Amino acid sequence: MNGISSARIAQIEAKKAELAEAMAAGDLPPDEFVRLSKEYAQVEPVAAAAREVRRLRAERESLAAMTRDGDEELRAMATEELGQIEEQLPQAERALALQLLPRDAADERAAMLEVRAGTGGDEAALFAGDLLRMYQRFAEEQGWRFELISASSADVGGYKEAVASISGAGVFARLKFESGVHRVQRVPATESGGRIHTSAATVAVLPEAEDVDVQIDDKDLRIDVYRSSGPGGQSVNTTDSAVRITHLPTGLVVIQQDEKSQHKNKAKALKVLRTRLFELERERLASERAGARKSMVGSGDRSERIRTYNFPQGRVTDHRINLTLHKLPEILEGPGLKELTGALIAEDEAQRLAGLEEA
Repeated sequence: MNGISSARIAQIEAKKAELAEAMAAGDLPPDEFVRLSKEYAQVEPVAAAAREVRRLRAERESLAAMTRDGDEELRAMATEELGQIEEQLPQAERALALQLLPRDAADERAAMLEVRAGTGGDEAALFAGDLLRMYQRFAEEQGWRFELISASSADVGGYKEAVASISGAGVFARLKFESGVHRVQRVPATESGGRIHTSAATVAVLPEAEDVDVQIDDKDLRIDVYRSSGPGGQSVNTTDSAVRITHLPTGLVVIQQDEKSQHKNKAKALKVLRTRLFELERERLASERAGARKSMVGSGDRSERIRTYNFPQGRVTDHRINLTLHKLPEILEGPGLKELTGALIAEDEAQRLAGLEEA
């Protein structure tokens, strides 16, 4: 981690000072001040990490000189303090290296969460419901906003599929490694013989698109309206409020019927469509940039089995990082998920740091 030069550290600190001076100048147009503020917010933590490395390096140099000169008592004290600095410096250099890693531009965005029942019939739908509640409780624990966009309930409970919007600070960064196949092993309530069944649900976490990200031409859309179906209040099957939007160039189809208002259903459907189109573009760009090295935890392959929830043993195993936690109830209740997501983020950072060192 000592490859970050003093010149690079000086450059980072100079950039922060330059931005601060520019922001202090009067008569800045509002949009220019906003741009500078955003850039400053990105540079400030990097500069703080750089400043700490510079301080520790200077202190190490000073203490090393003191261990060679002066009286015996002073040398002993300097030697002890030098040992502490030698322990702190690698950690500070690693923290700076992490700050300098290329950022996923979508990390600070809100996320669209999609949960779908997979193999396993009724049990898979019940498990999909468990996962949706897990993410909702986790979102509440983080102080995020959780909004159910659409849901198709199963007859026995749970969901055939559900889509939710989660907004707040750093939502996508924390949840992006949840995409993939989640497997559950447990005895269903309907199983009289006590046999363990294996079922699965698929999770997709997509960064939410903003209006400026995806321009959708009206001529590329086919919008069909029809009467809502399924359980509901008196308005069901009485008005043409359900909306199906087909994006003709890609063939993507979004159906929305949860709201009683056709206008609201159309707005929600367009939000989902815009997010899926944004993800298609992100995947295309990522594919173009991809090298031989593929991140184990960051592949986002929704067909890959990533995690197993084993009820008889009360454990959850993430197969990508070989991590097993005997905290299944805490994880499904939401708060315990933080340890899993934190471990995945740490592994991704370690892999990317290793990639920099190999480069």
